[in-house]
Amino acid sequence: MDRRSGRDPEFEAFVAGAAGRLLHVAVLLTAEPLYGAPAGASGGASGGASGRTPASTAAPAARRILAGALARTYAHWERLRGDDPYDHTRQELCAAYARTARRLPPGTGVLARLGPLERLVLVMRVYEGVAEEVTAAQLGLTPERVEAVCNRAVATMRAPAQEAA
Repeated sequence: MDRRSGRDPEFEAFVAGAAGRLLHVAVLLTAEPLYGAPAGASGGASGGASGRTPASTAAPAARRILAGALARTYAHWERLRGDDPYDHTRQELCAAYARTARRLPPGTGVLARLGPLERLVLVMRVYEGVAEEVTAAQLGLTPERVEAVCNRAVATMRAPAQEAA
């Protein structure tokens, strides 16, 4: 680590490689769209060629909880040697979401129809592929409860497709 600048090249490399996927996890959890509403929808300035607000300003809650998770990972970086920093950061991200989920504004993203626990379980189990037992341990639930919540979340997400058929 370069003591003068306070930067660790290994941490910077980790962030460069994992930040995109972790941001997607945060966006799914907060149910915020990664890109904002179309540019004339709120009377704002033009959002560029795509007609949407820039990605750098979209999903503020997701970006805020991801920044906090990365800061906590950096604070523990020396102790993480030999452990998976992605797994640690994902745990921090999920814990931050769990602490703040009730205070977040209702989302409009893909998982907005789900409650906070359903979103958390679905993202961990389906998107991230975390084992049921590991998810249960991280959330303080029984594996049976994780399975039930995941099944309910999947059924909720499938419901509109089944009604249209």
